Amino acid sequence: MSHAAEVDLVDYDDAVARFDPVIGIEVHVELGTLTKMFCAAEVDFGGAPNTQVTPVSLGLPGALPVVNGKAVEYAIKIGLALNCQIAESCRFARKNYFYPDVPKNFQTSQYDEPIAFDGYLDVELDDGEIFRVEIERAHMEEDAGKNTHVGGSTGRIHGAEYSLVDYNRAGIPLVEVVTRPIEGAGARAPEVARAYVQTLRDIFRALDVSEARMERGNVRADVNLSLRATPESPLGTRTETKNVNSFRSIERAVRYEVSRQAAVLDAGGTVIQETRHWHEDTSTTTSGRVKSDAEDYRYFPEPDLVPVEPSRDWVEQIRATLPEMPVQRRRRLQTEWGFTDPEMRDVVNAGAMELIETTIAAGSSPAAARKWWMGELARTAKTSDVELADLPVTPEQIGQLQRLVDSGRINDKIARQVLEGVLAGEGSPEEIVVSRGLEVVSDDGPLLAAIDVVLSAQPDIAEKIRSGNLGPIGAVIGAVMKATRGQADAGRVRELVLERIG
Repeated sequence: MSHAAEVDLVDYDDAVARFDPVIGIEVHVELGTLTKMFCAAEVDFGGAPNTQVTPVSLGLPGALPVVNGKAVEYAIKIGLALNCQIAESCRFARKNYFYPDVPKNFQTSQYDEPIAFDGYLDVELDDGEIFRVEIERAHMEEDAGKNTHVGGSTGRIHGAEYSLVDYNRAGIPLVEVVTRPIEGAGARAPEVARAYVQTLRDIFRALDVSEARMERGNVRADVNLSLRATPESPLGTRTETKNVNSFRSIERAVRYEVSRQAAVLDAGGTVIQETRHWHEDTSTTTSGRVKSDAEDYRYFPEPDLVPVEPSRDWVEQIRATLPEMPVQRRRRLQTEWGFTDPEMRDVVNAGAMELIETTIAAGSSPAAARKWWMGELARTAKTSDVELADLPVTPEQIGQLQRLVDSGRINDKIARQVLEGVLAGEGSPEEIVVSRGLEVVSDDGPLLAAIDVVLSAQPDIAEKIRSGNLGPIGAVIGAVMKATRGQADAGRVRELVLERIG
């Protein structure tokens, strides 16, 4: 069967009941250095094409590379955070291939001597289970430039009228983190893949080695997947789905490839070792190119660079500066905030941990911060189909909103109206309370006037309350709240009604 042949997908649950999926993930992270890996060209996202280049990043003859020391430090930080051994000596190598976005016709990378190796990462899944992912290596390399294919409907080279190349990205420092085959995940393989990349992204941010914004391509994942008959069987032939750049897509790409490969095997076909493209719009993969093995790249040591030999003292100094890792931080915050395990998992899965932390710092209690972000705002984000962090409201504004409630200037019901105003861009909670005239009526005069109007309209209610039947008091409070547009303090209204009638 040709690898281009279309197959009907096998249901995912049926596929994992009959085959054992094995995944492997290669994650590239762009390091947040000021300059490129081997030259002094500036690194700055969004610059005009081909303005951040030097003879080295353009691959001009005679241009000699120099290693960026800060990039080496960041690579060691990543290695240590992933529980890796740090090499006492390692070299760069030339990975030879022709692409128009690599002007030298080779990529300077590390091959048989990575800077970090033999590590692991414990990943927490949605239900709290810990899954250990073994790390084979984390090595340094440089990024390629960026091709833009103009004309045609797909944005790919096929059908394009011409292509443009921007070398601003060529030479930006990368660290590539490569797992060993991830076995034993079974039906949870898609979830393990997503959680692993999410945990890595959080670590990159905690280490402050990268902005780690997936939508900008700072973090890119290549997802390898193969199927075998049983966990005891030899590994199957793998495919590599390239440059998947969102957590949800990583999960969906694994699910799709499991269903597709199961269908190929069921039809008596053979899975082809190839790269595949992920299509966000259809949640499918399509064939790219037959995958090269390492020997096809003719690796050899880079003759223009000396070996990198980080001293043990330097490595230990870097280790001493490592921040609290995301999993430990999450556990500490959960204890400080008093959240249950399910509550904290919901917060983490919603991407609300930093938002809640900043809201608490802005003066809110943990319970109130959680109530706003996981309640009203989570519903708004879901309805608008955006991430929580992308809503037009800041943690500082939520903190201010809660302080207005705590001080008695507004009640919970009014607070929701204020929040609507903030989301609509009307200003800060304080400004909206003033501009809309929403402050709770705390002066007894207007409240007593409203109570008198209600009681005079329904004298029998006053008699019932006076005779000890407090049931109707709710109707009086409701009528006063309506008369004051919800701006009365219900507790105070109750006290005043009882005083008036007594």
